[in-house]
Amino acid sequence: MLEKTTAVILAAGQGTRMKSSLPKVLHGVAGRPLVHYPVRAALEAGCGEVVVVVGHGRDKVEAYLAGAFGARAEDLPEDRRGRVRTAVQKEQRGTGDAARSGLDAVRAEAERVLVFYGDVPMLTAADVAAVAKALDDDPVAAVAMATCTTDDPFGYGRVLRDELGQILEIREQKDLKSDAERAIKEWNPGIYAASVGFLREALASLTPNNAQGEYYLTDIVSFATKRGGRVVGVPSRPEVMDGVNDRAQLALADKAMIERLLQKHRVAGVTVRDGARIEDGVSIGKDAVVESFAVLRGHTKVGEGATVDVGCVLTNAVVGDGVVLRPYSVLSDSIVRARAQIGPFSHVRPESDIGEEAHLGNFVETKKTTMEKGAKANHLAYLGDGIVGEGANVGAGTIFCNYDGFSKHTTRIGKGAFIGSDSQLVAPVTIGDGAYVGTGTTVTKDVPADALAIGRAKQENKEGYASRLRSRLRAQKEAAAKK
Repeated sequence: MLEKTTAVILAAGQGTRMKSSLPKVLHGVAGRPLVHYPVRAALEAGCGEVVVVVGHGRDKVEAYLAGAFGARAEDLPEDRRGRVRTAVQKEQRGTGDAARSGLDAVRAEAERVLVFYGDVPMLTAADVAAVAKALDDDPVAAVAMATCTTDDPFGYGRVLRDELGQILEIREQKDLKSDAERAIKEWNPGIYAASVGFLREALASLTPNNAQGEYYLTDIVSFATKRGGRVVGVPSRPEVMDGVNDRAQLALADKAMIERLLQKHRVAGVTVRDGARIEDGVSIGKDAVVESFAVLRGHTKVGEGATVDVGCVLTNAVVGDGVVLRPYSVLSDSIVRARAQIGPFSHVRPESDIGEEAHLGNFVETKKTTMEKGAKANHLAYLGDGIVGEGANVGAGTIFCNYDGFSKHTTRIGKGAFIGSDSQLVAPVTIGDGAYVGTGTTVTKDVPADALAIGRAKQENKEGYASRLRSRLRAQKEAAAKK
């Protein structure tokens, strides 16, 4: 168990290769900032506390961490909330200096520290815990560190070993001294475990005697071996250890994370077609179907047996069991209850609540509207700030006129009411239970239950007038052409 272990996560860098005003660790992968994943991995591994070292864009990074991991973080179990704090690296003087800043903030009761980076989104709790375990399993080890082996480790610090295979030091790419060193395929992904006491000594010994003039965290390894301490290497998976330094690597990380999430849902009993995008934080019930090019974001929850058809986009939506979302429907911050049918091409805007077995059809838009059980609006309607009663029917072309230029007002439609096509309901207004609004009516006052409201102009037919009208219009056109 890692209750007395503090994870120090280095996230202070500017990330100049991102070419962005946004701090590097706030760039998104599968709907979460980069920094979210290593922090979560540390908490899931059981670390008693996490200290994130911040610097560039400090205010933005701290604000995100407080919302995602603070005392009120909804995504976390209660026993993990509020365990994340920050420390500030005032000047960008290298990873060793950043680690010193983090160590200064470690709680007094901590016995061990795990140090790693904030731009490694594929990192898992198991990867973190394996390094800590290696330190526990070797009573004479001073440091445990992850290592990876690949054919082309260009850009990474190499792991130098002696003739017996013992780790001696880590040498950064710019400091490699020979072709033999450059040919080494074992590299350092940057996860370390050590006791608090050792780490304090090692970090205090650092000097900027290197090609970049920085304090290298990697020098704690040679500090240990020069004092006769052992450094334990933990073979790790290269595919989860790569950091993100530019937009190209960000895209690769995003693709890999999305594929990981798709596989998780498939294994859990969800049919997910190729081309769908399901971001981190989305939950889906068994036997649901997510078709190609659907996008599910944020805190979206999809119930059992629901269908999310081609091209649908869901953001913070709650979709009940057996719901059918037909192609290209968009839902945001809303609820669709069991067995309702939405779309195609419906737009369910924030604070909408679509009841059980309700229907929204082609090009229907709702905003802050409740559709009660079995209510229907199947064609070309705008329903804003409304309450549509059970079993009511809203005809094509209906508009809830909810805004007067200053305030929003509510339209209430009673149970079983019928709203004829091309009607305008000028809020605030109430249509009673079972009432009938005739086609083309503009409703400006309440309609009692079981009443008929009709407000269109009286039709008048003029026999033979059409041919006379055409003749007059033709003559006008010909006269205009001669001028």
